[in-house]
Amino acid sequence: MRFEALNRLWETVRETSHDFQASTDVFPVVDIEKLSTTLSLKEKGAANGGLNRPGQSAQSFDETEQRVIAWVEAEKKSSYQVLEDQFQTFDSRLRNLDFEGQFGLIRQANASSVSDFKAEVASGVDELHGLRRNLKTAEDEMVDFKSRHRLQRAAKVSSKAAWAFKVALIIFLILIEMVMNGSFLAKGSAQGMVGGVTEAAAFAFLNIGAALMFSFFCVRFLVHRSFFLKLLGLLGLVAYVAVALAINIALAHYREVSATILSGAGTEVMQRLKTAPLGLQELNSWMLFAVGLMFSLIAFIDGCYLTDPYPGFAGVQKRLDAARSNYIDRKLDLIDDLRDIRDEHNGKIEEIIRDLSMRRQETAAIIAHRARTAGLFLEHQNHLERTANTLLTIYREANRGARTEPEPAYFTSRYQLERLTPVLHTDEEWDDKVLGERIQSAQAELTQQIKRIGDEFESAIEKYHKLDNLFPEGIIGTTQAA
Repeated sequence: MRFEALNRLWETVRETSHDFQASTDVFPVVDIEKLSTTLSLKEKGAANGGLNRPGQSAQSFDETEQRVIAWVEAEKKSSYQVLEDQFQTFDSRLRNLDFEGQFGLIRQANASSVSDFKAEVASGVDELHGLRRNLKTAEDEMVDFKSRHRLQRAAKVSSKAAWAFKVALIIFLILIEMVMNGSFLAKGSAQGMVGGVTEAAAFAFLNIGAALMFSFFCVRFLVHRSFFLKLLGLLGLVAYVAVALAINIALAHYREVSATILSGAGTEVMQRLKTAPLGLQELNSWMLFAVGLMFSLIAFIDGCYLTDPYPGFAGVQKRLDAARSNYIDRKLDLIDDLRDIRDEHNGKIEEIIRDLSMRRQETAAIIAHRARTAGLFLEHQNHLERTANTLLTIYREANRGARTEPEPAYFTSRYQLERLTPVLHTDEEWDDKVLGERIQSAQAELTQQIKRIGDEFESAIEKYHKLDNLFPEGIIGTTQAA
């Protein structure tokens, strides 16, 4: 025969290493044909039958029959141990659901969640109270300032964009004046345009800087209520006009002098200013004078409007705006924080409510699975009994066929398997009806907890707004700003 060794290997591979049919059941089906072959029932039946054993008067099973019964009893005990292991797994899963622990945690959460939320609210109230006092102080300062200086208008405070534009305008004026002055002064500079711009830089900074200094620190006092400060502002205005004229006329003279002499130009300019300040000979010199004066005037006007014309008024307004912004922004932040806490709390509560329902469903599934497993074990015992009788029949038929004497009377009787009854420990298990009632009660408490947190959130917002009633002067301003 071809491939004899390979065929033997193939047959060996095909044989199972146990006496059960391949199955995913907890209690597998016995492969009777395989087990009969393993126990050599036909061979032993024929051998014992040829010897007329067991005898006609025998009352109990012979050795081969005892082996069959022993195998079935062993399988019954083994299956019962599997059943016990399954029951322990079910019990462990039921204990892990821990409904009593869940109900305790729910009671604890219901008792502490509102308290924790109130603590957050109280902390926010304390913080806002301090900010509201600061706002009240700033408002009182504004009222006192306007009263003392008899001001009825609002302060003029430049926005960041307007302030940036005004500063940019000043920088632009300086750069343009440097370039334009340099082009005029290049006539007498040995370095041409570069030398002219370098010489003009000092004049540009001096011209624009003087205009800003006089406008911001002196001339603004013209609108002050104090007569002395008004006088100071008037003197500042006169000084500004004089300085602006002097700087720009000196620059024009310097252009003419530097074009004709190589050294001592500064001395010559001073001499001209003393003897003939308006004695400019060239049109470009007068143009240089006019352009410088125009730039100085633009810088002077820009400096006057960098902030409120009334000295100190803008500073008071900025402090008031900052205090109001701090108060309103922080109040909105605290409300947003409380809203986030409320939403997080409610999200967890809703998840717990869903989890309780899922745990109840899991409990019912575990109990149903356990009952099915117990039923499968009872059916498996019936299967083992049928298996035992089938194996005994195989043995006895082989025995009968080889006998020359009558068979024993018990050969016609059936084997009765003594059943093992599964024991279920259900003392600590929840009754489904009671469990359903407890879960509904817990879910109702959690739903009520969501409502309580919502009420506390509304109460917190009301408390935050009540701070305005403690300082009523700021209600209108705060409301408008909000």
